[in-house]
Amino acid sequence: MTETLPRLDQRLKAVASQIRCRVHADIGSDHAHLIRAMLAAGRIEYGIAIENKRQPFLNSQTTLAGCEAEVRFADGLDGLQSGEADGLSICGMGGRSVVGILSAHPDRVPPLVVIQPNRDVDRVRQWGIESGYHLVDETIAVGHWPYEILRFERADIDRDPAYDGLDREAALMFGPHMIRRWRTDFVERLKAELAYLEALDQLTDVAAKRRDVIERLLA
Repeated sequence: MTETLPRLDQRLKAVASQIRCRVHADIGSDHAHLIRAMLAAGRIEYGIAIENKRQPFLNSQTTLAGCEAEVRFADGLDGLQSGEADGLSICGMGGRSVVGILSAHPDRVPPLVVIQPNRDVDRVRQWGIESGYHLVDETIAVGHWPYEILRFERADIDRDPAYDGLDREAALMFGPHMIRRWRTDFVERLKAELAYLEALDQLTDVAAKRRDVIERLLA
């Protein structure tokens, strides 16, 4: 039977498709639609929504009323105990903020972590390498812009095989699984970004690095 994920846009549907566990925590839940949809679809048995702003906290309480879930008013992993959840998601934040949350309480990070960062995605991939979490899958959901969605799983070995044999800088920047799959839409996005960067009169150091990496990938 095909599972339905109600009230979710394509971005959050793609996030939900990466999650299947018993107890799942979502940080920065906003309206908690992700948790409610995954409960309805049977992808999780219990949800924990964590919010540090009053209105989203109240929104989440309304959404999850009567569900096998709870809403906690806390800052990131301050609202979760070690071993309490099997899965964790953080969506719609910058990569720096995501890494800050994950690094604040590393002992509280569950075995499954799904991240949808809005920028600085390379920092999230680097967190996985440094923290013993392997990047087991990544995908792109198209909305207002392409949203990258990363799934990490805690591993017993330090080396992440996803990066084996690849240009490490390119893999951190654009994704090892994306590079290995080399799908047409991914290649077209690389070409479009390269054309945009080459048309600029001046490039920042970061933009110049991205240009150089794309040129290596497309060579």
